[in-house]
This record gives sequence, C-alpha cells and structure tokens, in this order.
Amino acid sequence: MNVTFAAKAQPKGGVLILTAWDKGALGPWGSDLDKKTKGAIKAAIKAASFKGGVGQVVQVLALGGIALDRLLVVGMGAPGKMDELSCQKAGAAAAHFLTTKTKTSDVVIDLPSTVKMDEADVASNFAFGTRLGSYRFTKYRTTLKPENTPQLTKIVVRTDDATGARKGWRAAGKVADGVMMARDLVNEPPNILNPKEYAARCRALSKLGVKVTVLTEKKMDELGMGALLGVGQGSANESYIAIMEWKGGKVGDAPVALVGKGLTFDSGGISLKPGAGMEDMKGDMGGSAAVVGTMMALAGRKAKANVVGIVGLVENMPDAAAQRPGDIVTSMSGQTIEIINTDAEGRLVLADILWYAAKKFKPKFMVDLATLTGAMTVALGQEYAGTFSNSDKLAEQLHAAGEASGEGVWRLPLSESYDKLINSQFADMKNTGGRYGGSITAAQFLQRFTNKVPWCHIDVAGTAMGTPKTKMSPTWASGYGVRLLNRWIADNFEG
Repeated sequence: MNVTFAAKAQPKGGVLILTAWDKGALGPWGSDLDKKTKGAIKAAIKAASFKGGVGQVVQVLALGGIALDRLLVVGMGAPGKMDELSCQKAGAAAAHFLTTKTKTSDVVIDLPSTVKMDEADVASNFAFGTRLGSYRFTKYRTTLKPENTPQLTKIVVRTDDATGARKGWRAAGKVADGVMMARDLVNEPPNILNPKEYAARCRALSKLGVKVTVLTEKKMDELGMGALLGVGQGSANESYIAIMEWKGGKVGDAPVALVGKGLTFDSGGISLKPGAGMEDMKGDMGGSAAVVGTMMALAGRKAKANVVGIVGLVENMPDAAAQRPGDIVTSMSGQTIEIINTDAEGRLVLADILWYAAKKFKPKFMVDLATLTGAMTVALGQEYAGTFSNSDKLAEQLHAAGEASGEGVWRLPLSESYDKLINSQFADMKNTGGRYGGSITAAQFLQRFTNKVPWCHIDVAGTAMGTPKTKMSPTWASGYGVRLLNRWIADNFEG
C-alpha cells in the first residue's frame, strides 16, 4: 500500500475519510463539506449515534454535490487525550472498514489539528495504523473472489504539515514493514518455511545493510551445541542459526542482543503433541519472527544503535533418530541436560544461542523471545506477554516500551526456590519442572545460560499467534514484538 502526505489533497472519486473528535465534532473541511451536502454528514453522524470514540466509524451514504464513491467519518477521541496509540487505532479502524466493506483503491484522509500532539506525528501514526489494519495473508488463496480481496492500494493523508509527516513516515513506514515481515513469516506453512528457507529469508536482510552469517550443523557441532542439535536430529531438515548484525551506533560500543526461538514446526518429537490444533505449531517460530522483523525495521530506518539478532531455526519431528526422554545432552556452556519431555524443546534451542550470544558478542543487554510455554497463556491470556529478568532496569525499560507501543508485557518472578524443580539426579538439570509454575521454571532454566549478562526472557506464547483478531491485528499472526523491541531500542540506545 502506497502512503503519501499532502496539504491540499482533493479527492476525485474514491473514498474520503473525515476524522472527528468526541461528540462528533468535525474539523474545518468536514464542516465545509457538511454545508455543501446540506447537513447530510452531521445528520448521518446523529442517526448512527456516533460519539467520535477512537476507531468508531460511520459511513455517510447518498451524498449530493460531492463526486465520491463514499465518505466515512472516523472517531479520534478527545483532543486532550490523543496519543500515538489512539492515532494508530483510528487509522487501523479506517483501513479495516475499507478492506472489509469496500472495493476502493484510492483514499484521501483528512486529519484535524490537535492541541496535544504535533500534526506530523498524528499523520504518521494514523498512516502506521492503516498499514497494520490493512494487512492480509492471501498468498495461497488461489480461488479467492475479487470482492473478497483487499483493494486498498493508495492512501493520501491530508495534513498541514505534510513535510513533517513524510519525515516521521520514513521511520514509521519501515517499522510497519518489519511487522508485516514478522506476520508473513508466522503465517507461512511449515512445508514452505523450513529452516533452510527461513535462513535464506534472513540472508535477504543483507540488502538493507545487515551483516548476516548462517551457522550450519557442522559448525554448531564444532561449537558444542548439543542442546540445539538434539532438538533437530529427528528431522529431515537441517538446523541453522542465523546471525544478523546491524551496526548503526558508535564503533566499538557493545551491542544489544535479540535472541529468538525459531521452531518452524513443533510436533513435540517423541513426546508427540495431541493431533487437535497441531497445525498451529507452524507458528512456534513467533519469537524469532519478532527478532527478524525488528532487524528489518532497524536497518530500514537506519537506527543509530548496534544490535545483533540471533535466531535458532529448527524443526522438531519424531523419527528413529529423534532424541528420547531420558537422553542427556551437553550444551555449549558445558552444562548437561536430562531430557524429560522432548516437547520442552524451545528452551534447549535458546540455551545454546543465549550462551553463544553472550560469549561471542558480549552484549550490554540480551532479550530473548519465544513461544515457550502454554502455561504463559493460562497465566496472562493473550493480552500481555510474560517477562522474566535478572535486571530490574531492563525489565522496567521493556515495560515502558510495551505501554508506549501497545505491545504490553507483565513481569513474573525468578527465584532460586524454583531451581529445585529442574534439578536432575542424572545431569546438571532437566528440561521440565513439572506441572506447577511451568513458565517460571522454563525461565529459571534459561537464566542458567545467560552467563550473567543483563537479560530478559519474553514468553510470547499467548501473543504471537492465534490471538483474537482486532483492527490493528486482523490475521492469525500478530507480528507481536517488533513494535515493542523497536520502541525499546529507540528510547534507550539511540541518543
């Protein structure tokens, strides 16, 4: 979708979107058009009980005196309460209506002035919302009827500060690209997005200036990554690690490291999952998708920070060669792990790449994202991701970034008292801690591989896929994590 900004955009057909404050108060252009249509706009607003709440939409029909296919009025809420998120939600609502109830491709959007926010920020955030709300994944829908295919291809946002809006959009549009990338990755079927193909898509980021290195199983074996390799040994598809480096900060500054679990399909292995719903396990790489999407966003907007993204790309399958419950593997750290359940595989992948990231890059902070535990969804549902951290400072930074970006996180405890649940009589630890505190014991396990680097684990099991569809997140894959991580890096590491 092409987004542009103009100070005096005049629609010639297509759709015009007017924005209104609470109580249906129109801006100057809307009031002028209402006069030209003999009060039809305000009459429609009144008849629809339109209150101007954020994202509320009313369609105005049978307009005389204006050459338009249709006119919509979108609520922006109260002027004094407007912020980036409310602008984004309003934009997403507009895009959602257009992609589900119209066939139009050309849209002009009029944005009123506001006393609280800079006009350029209003415009770029509204446009950001339209990008998020217009996303669809129709790549494999070969018989989709034209009337059910999104037609929104061009949006012109009318604002007095078009120059400033374009400047803001140069960054916001690249973040939107990263979200779209993450959604595409999670939505892809596992027979297409196997570890090899996933590594190739990571390599494509080199076109944006990202240094990409891919480790093969041979190299991982040399490094002693027995935990990760054990997960993939039952699959016909080779495992890979993709390392993406963006060097936009000061030369010599330690990077921040983003680590992602990339299980392109998780059958559970020998500890086979139930058949019902197993198709959703193509999304078990949602944490890695957030990392890849964030690296794309950072490179696209030329972020002034040093960031390394590392994703473990593995498929967990049952096979004669698959690892068994009772096996003991040796991680890169030298610590040994007794396999109790082969379906607790994500933490094994993360164990080796966390240790690798800490040892190789000596980052100032590490953040890992993973669809790690069903227990996380039971605890927090699908509204917040759970965080576990050995650094109060890092946890607070991520919480603030979550509130600002709309991708909320909620901190849960870490404590030595949970360690006894993952102690093993045969190895240094076991890979599950039993029924209680499943998300916590998984985080306790990961903490043993951070090499004392300030670290946060984000369990995105409830937020990365299969979330209730919203106007901001209209498909099965949400792309969760890209906005959160981008905001965290922008607020804390780009001076």
